[in-house]
Amino acid sequence: MIDLAGISKTYPMGQHRVHALSSISLGIGQGEFVAIQGSSGSGKSTLLNILGILDTPDSGTYTLDGHAIENLSTADAARYRNRFIGFVFQSFNLIHHKSALENVALPLYYQKIGRKKRNRIAMEYLERVGLEERAEHKPSELSGGQSQRVAIARALITEPALLLADEPTGALDTQTSEQIMQIFREVNTRGMTVVLVTHEPEIARQAQRSIVLRDGGILSDQVNRSSLT
Repeated sequence: MIDLAGISKTYPMGQHRVHALSSISLGIGQGEFVAIQGSSGSGKSTLLNILGILDTPDSGTYTLDGHAIENLSTADAARYRNRFIGFVFQSFNLIHHKSALENVALPLYYQKIGRKKRNRIAMEYLERVGLEERAEHKPSELSGGQSQRVAIARALITEPALLLADEPTGALDTQTSEQIMQIFREVNTRGMTVVLVTHEPEIARQAQRSIVLRDGGILSDQVNRSSLT
């Protein structure tokens, strides 16, 4: 599913350049559930942005589902994201003046699916995350956990092969975090590849595999035996 070879990324900072990633080589197979950990500045968010085709590396190669991701136009990058990738963010990124149903249906609007059909499909996904009764509520009327579940339903509605989640439980309490992780485990069980960035070790342990970054490189990469029992 994912193959990175020699990925490096630097950013300007004053008269210097900061190495966010330094020659990262990494493979993630179809259907894996992988957690990426690291302290602030370790490079984990930069790595996720590259995986999500939101940023480009300075050097190295990225292959996604057999497709080389390089020199893409803005339109081509958007098409790859729409076809392959679902995103879940810590800040939810919901549109405040739209209802939960409209937020979930939005990716189908960009696929030019008619309103009646996309709203029907969006309701099915709200039901999957247990929020059908909140379909007409605006984000301001939802709790943090409910907003995150709406964001997950929106990410899943295009049936992506790859789900990327950036600190999806970082602003949630323990019980709500477990509900979110249960959703991730369920979609992973059905074959979706899940890559989760987190700073919480107890969340990372629920993934099948944990990768720890430090100073832009891979410090460790190991299977979580407890997640397999």
